[in-house]
Amino acid sequence: MTTDTGRFAGYGVLITGAARGIGAATATRFAEEGARVLVADADPEAGERTAAALRDRGLTVEAVACDVRDQASVEAAVAHAVHAFGTVDVLVNNAAHCTPDAPRFEDQAEEDWAADLDVTLTGAYRCCRAALAHLEASCRGAIVTVGSVNGLQDFGNHAYSAAKAGLVSLTRTLAGHAGPRGVRVNLVAPGTIRTRAWEGRDDDLVAVSEVYPLRRIGEPEDIAAAVTFLASRDAAWITGTTLTVDGGVTAVNHGFRRALDHTGR
Repeated sequence: MTTDTGRFAGYGVLITGAARGIGAATATRFAEEGARVLVADADPEAGERTAAALRDRGLTVEAVACDVRDQASVEAAVAHAVHAFGTVDVLVNNAAHCTPDAPRFEDQAEEDWAADLDVTLTGAYRCCRAALAHLEASCRGAIVTVGSVNGLQDFGNHAYSAAKAGLVSLTRTLAGHAGPRGVRVNLVAPGTIRTRAWEGRDDDLVAVSEVYPLRRIGEPEDIAAAVTFLASRDAAWITGTTLTVDGGVTAVNHGFRRALDHTGR
């Protein structure tokens, strides 16, 4: 079943990397607001657990195995959504891969660089390519990609950051192409979010929170709220934009402030 009310009543939504973290929170938010949601993830067991938990609440959520590195897998996921829901109105590109940097840039393995770009940037390209005609046919299509502040400033992780920066550019260029087809394309750039990448690092999260003007790190639900806003008709005249959802961290130069504090100026 699904709800008959809510911003996304009757919508079909496909979310990649939706088994955990930001993806799972986004699936939950869409489903709670009436959407029929397909949880697409390279870990099908985890994806099914997320979908089953939402179905237990009476929400319409299905899961499918999807490896965004493989065009056939992506196309199968899109076809599953169309078959199950009759439409794909929203695509959320959330799948990503992040390889830790080598101590020296020149020691980074080329295969690690390629893996980050293949999943994070090219994976989103594959999903957009597979879904675009269906999004156009829905007459209310929207693509929302989950980027990162890493694509805007230096927070480390060379390959991941380059891939996320590429997503910012793809958002702009695809918005120009897709706009006349009735499809909006936007990106959310999160700051530090409490996900499994930070498991066991509570002290690090406390320390990191101090550089955020709002004095906390983000939660997956913070990003889900931004994604659903950009996908909704409330954002009907917004396309090609990058929305930073980062507690203000990219707005403040803490190094500069500390330097001035040190000099007493």
